[in-house]
Amino acid sequence: MEASLKPPDGLASPLPAGAGRPLLRLSASALLAVLLAGALLLSVTQGAVQLSVAQIGAILLERLGFGVDVAYTTIQANVLLNVRLPRVVLALLVGCGMAAAGAAMQALFRNPLADPGIVGVSSGAALGAVAWIVLAGKIAWLGALSGWLGSYAQPAAAFVGGVLASWLIYRLARLAIADGQTLMLLLAGIAFSALAGAATGLLTYIADDQQLRSITFWTMGSLGGAGWAEIRTLAVFILPATAGLLMLARLLDALLLGEDVAGHLGFDLARVRPLLVMLVAVLVGASVAMTGMIGFIGLMAPHIARLWMGPGHVRLLPAAAMTGALLLVCADMAARTVAAPAEVPVGLITALLGGPFFLALLSGRLGAR
Repeated sequence: MEASLKPPDGLASPLPAGAGRPLLRLSASALLAVLLAGALLLSVTQGAVQLSVAQIGAILLERLGFGVDVAYTTIQANVLLNVRLPRVVLALLVGCGMAAAGAAMQALFRNPLADPGIVGVSSGAALGAVAWIVLAGKIAWLGALSGWLGSYAQPAAAFVGGVLASWLIYRLARLAIADGQTLMLLLAGIAFSALAGAATGLLTYIADDQQLRSITFWTMGSLGGAGWAEIRTLAVFILPATAGLLMLARLLDALLLGEDVAGHLGFDLARVRPLLVMLVAVLVGASVAMTGMIGFIGLMAPHIARLWMGPGHVRLLPAAAMTGALLLVCADMAARTVAAPAEVPVGLITALLGGPFFLALLSGRLGAR
């Protein structure tokens, strides 16, 4: 069945004949892995504190109990272990999660222009974070909760906002979705995003100068707050949710043929469709909660991966995850170095990449069947 998939709306890979052979797919996966490993290594060498590959290896090996005769300073070791490595690992997790979520949304809507934020998760997370920034100092019990949660308070508010938004949107559209009208989920997401944007604007209007700076920084996206504790927390959400999407790969393949066909093939869409939406909500909500608003990764990565791997999600999801991680690691490296010693918000870099990419898709240059 998989070999016969010819998804509509630009989802079919426009490669020449023979490009979908297993050997070429394996070569593309290996190339992606090599590029990602190279980007990770290059990223940890770049910055105000110079680090060579030999010094990086020596620092890591020493932490494992192996002595290496390579000189490095305590500052270099601290920068590597406490600043750069957490940052690239955070980019790796967020890029993987957003790209996997994007691939799932594009299959659900049978449209390569679908984005993981399309179900309102990003706008809900933004509303949750902004509400916390503005109201935590004005409402007593929120202030007490903020003191208990510490640095996790704002990410927790963003995550809860994103998941609640996704749940609400799905509940609003559930009857139409049950009849196979998945478009209603998109329309409900658009409507909720407009309402959440209005509420976010109102909260921004009543914020003070310090809160405005926090809101502006958060809405532009950044990986600068990465730490090992935050990464462990994020991994608890990203890794199981990504694995869950991979387990639903055959369902995603069937959805490309249409929901009626998927039902005839034995998939209980009434049960698995809410699970699919919730997995996307967890991936996007957790990512946005930790990094702020970073757009277009979930749009670009699945489409780039599909060009090489074809529409089958058993191969597409891992390839999209690696592509998303590669894009975000490179974008973060550019954000740290293009205006050094200042740092450009990584969301601006991804927008500069994603805007032209989206326009190219609309023009049909990358979305041709």
